[in-house]
Amino acid sequence: MNALTALFLAALALATGTRLWLAFRHVRHIQFHRNRVPEPFAGQIDLAAHQKAADYSSARTRLNAAGIIVDALLLLAFTFGGGLQMLDGLAQGQLGAGLLAGAVFIGAVTVISSLVEMPLDLYRVFGLETRFGFNKMTFGMYVADLAKQAAIATVFGLPLILAVLWLMSKMGSLWWLWVWVVWTGFSITMLVVYPTFIAPLFNKFAPMEDGDLKKRIEALLTKCGFRSQGLFVMDGSRRSSHGNAYFTGFGQAKRIVFFDTLLARLEPGQIEAVLAHELGHYKMNHVFRRMAWTFGLSLAFLWALGQLRDAAWFYEGLNVSAQATDAMALMLFFMVVPVFTFPLRPLMAMYSRKHEFEADAYAARNASGTDLANALVRLYKDNASTLTPDPLHSAFYDSHPPAAARIARLEQIAHA
Repeated sequence: MNALTALFLAALALATGTRLWLAFRHVRHIQFHRNRVPEPFAGQIDLAAHQKAADYSSARTRLNAAGIIVDALLLLAFTFGGGLQMLDGLAQGQLGAGLLAGAVFIGAVTVISSLVEMPLDLYRVFGLETRFGFNKMTFGMYVADLAKQAAIATVFGLPLILAVLWLMSKMGSLWWLWVWVVWTGFSITMLVVYPTFIAPLFNKFAPMEDGDLKKRIEALLTKCGFRSQGLFVMDGSRRSSHGNAYFTGFGQAKRIVFFDTLLARLEPGQIEAVLAHELGHYKMNHVFRRMAWTFGLSLAFLWALGQLRDAAWFYEGLNVSAQATDAMALMLFFMVVPVFTFPLRPLMAMYSRKHEFEADAYAARNASGTDLANALVRLYKDNASTLTPDPLHSAFYDSHPPAAARIARLEQIAHA
């Protein structure tokens, strides 16, 4: 057995087993605390809402566990099951060796992966989300969204794939650096294009109506020194009753977006505090830091692929011909990497939670920490987010701190 074969199978078994064990812990921990509302929330969330959140979170975790198993089996089918080799051979057999065959191969792998995962996604939307009263999407809307996503992937993704494959074949030993430059430029371009041209294909964005709330928000923006393309309300209620707010875009294309569901549930002061939290991410350079980390990691991964591209043991260890195409090298590498990087998840989650605490503190300084705490409790209740996550599961997966930790930190700031 090739050393890489043994290492990969061991890493896959460890990652999959750990993820399933964490899911089991999470469900058990949530259900253990199901019949009692945590003390900090006892006056704001009733037992029925707490139990709904427990059952919803448990159901989502069980569904995610099924997805973990499907992902592992699909990866094994593509590698040791010969799936990648077969699809690559079919593409070259029909189109010959070249860029188009490589793009078709990558597209085929992507489509098959999506089709395999679709039953779980359909159950999530029309089973789980509907059962707990969140889904507002019709099957027609679901199909229309898939068609739009496919069209966008073709229009934007196909030229990118062809460009990457061309660079790999023409730019010599430093191809990975050229690919990184193109990828970085593409990513920044999409940040500019998405808010204006892509997001409106899925939702309607209406300028926020004039009134006291708009004036209050504009005053906050002035205070924080934030300039955007405008304030918009998104019809999130067409698809889900979950509420949210975010800012999107890059440079002059920045815009602030509120879900209509969020505006309907929160008081003006709470909305202002939620926005102040989002502004905190921008003003404290969290967005740019994350972009820098993303671009830095992509450069490191592409460099690593550059070292493995011509290594016969890399392909043979994963049951692929040593005379693999560039498209095969790309797909194989980026399918296998997550297996080996899974142990890094707690570090990435910890980094993200640190930013959330900092954004909360910024909101408390520039709006109201009390209003933010009350808004968070309301959103936890309305979105049926569990108040009692398993600490170890949270350490691996949660980009936001647990509810109790966030509320406690805001109370400390208020009394400082």
